[in-house]
Amino acid sequence: MEGYKTTISTVSKELGAVERIKLKDTTDAIALDNETRICTEVIIDLAYWAVLNIHNENANENKDYVKYVFVSKEGTKYTTGSEALWSAFTDIADEMAEEGIDTFAIKCYRKDSKNRAGKQFLTCSLA
Repeated sequence: MEGYKTTISTVSKELGAVERIKLKDTTDAIALDNETRICTEVIIDLAYWAVLNIHNENANENKDYVKYVFVSKEGTKYTTGSEALWSAFTDIADEMAEEGIDTFAIKCYRKDSKNRAGKQFLTCSLA
């Protein structure tokens, strides 16, 4: 698509060309924002995760943004732009890495905001 470019900023494991191409195509991914509205929680048994930088000339607001991708061991891709979820996830991943643990599952869910009445945000916990 003209005016649209995806680059991989960070990935948790070495990927071959086919895996990189599949990772950058998020059209078949499940959006965690939508999925957590349908299901109370989403459990992802992680194979790997990545940060994608997106440039989209056709975007209404920000033409450059980040998408976080979680790939399950079954091959399902989940995406989010939630900084709160990513922050919670990196806290978990960093501590697990310190212990040499690279395979684990996360539980993604919505929480009510304490600062903004009536609003929710995405977060995650170790499953």
